[in-house]
Amino acid sequence: MTRGTVSLGLAGSLGPDAVARIAPVVESAGFDTLWINDTPDGDALAALAAAARVTDRLRLATGVVPVDRRPAEAIAADVASLALPLDRLTLGIGSGMAKQGALARVTEAVSVLHEAGVPRVLVGALGPKMRRTGVELAEGVLLNWVPPIEARNQAEVLHATAPDAHIAVYVRTAIAPAARERLEAETARYASFPNYAANFERMGVDAADTTIRDVTELGDALEAYTAAADEVVLRAIVAEDTVEAYVDFARRTAPSPR
Repeated sequence: MTRGTVSLGLAGSLGPDAVARIAPVVESAGFDTLWINDTPDGDALAALAAAARVTDRLRLATGVVPVDRRPAEAIAADVASLALPLDRLTLGIGSGMAKQGALARVTEAVSVLHEAGVPRVLVGALGPKMRRTGVELAEGVLLNWVPPIEARNQAEVLHATAPDAHIAVYVRTAIAPAARERLEAETARYASFPNYAANFERMGVDAADTTIRDVTELGDALEAYTAAADEVVLRAIVAEDTVEAYVDFARRTAPSPR
């Protein structure tokens, strides 16, 4: 059975300077891709540009850029102006917070990015219609807040529709006891959002069941996720947002010898 690759996810709010210090460790630790969240206080593309300058083979991805806040034309312009390496780049996009017209907005964004020369786009998707859009029009989907069995079920359905589609899954992960409080707070925050609450209810799981909450859970949980999807992104949750904390996380969760 083919196992999915293992990647590492960071928050864009760390900033390009911090990401540039962390990225070489992520590369040497053997992670496939460095994913950066695009947030109102953190530019994922600028952070990836900083990472690109200090790495050679590490793949680079955004997880995800909301296209209601950052239109596809602006994303494409920034990719070009930052000279991001297209051979290493995956643009993860999502519909954002606006509920009306989400599918049309993402469909248009995928088209704009492809026309601008971006070869690899993944769509952040909760519902079946958005997931289908991702595998039919883009290069795949990024699942989020799903337990391993649901990731497997969704991946099987999507691969039946588009065998070459790439199915990645984002998994919030805390390996240090001191980080668990932050993980629990983020889990509760997402569970309070109506769309995520409805999704947890549809899956019949508690939000905490979609996270890795301690280093003792890491081995079994990671094996379950890599058996389910093409790529598993460990979204690092640490006690304090310092370079040292993220470097420690990368080294302790390294998928291959450093």
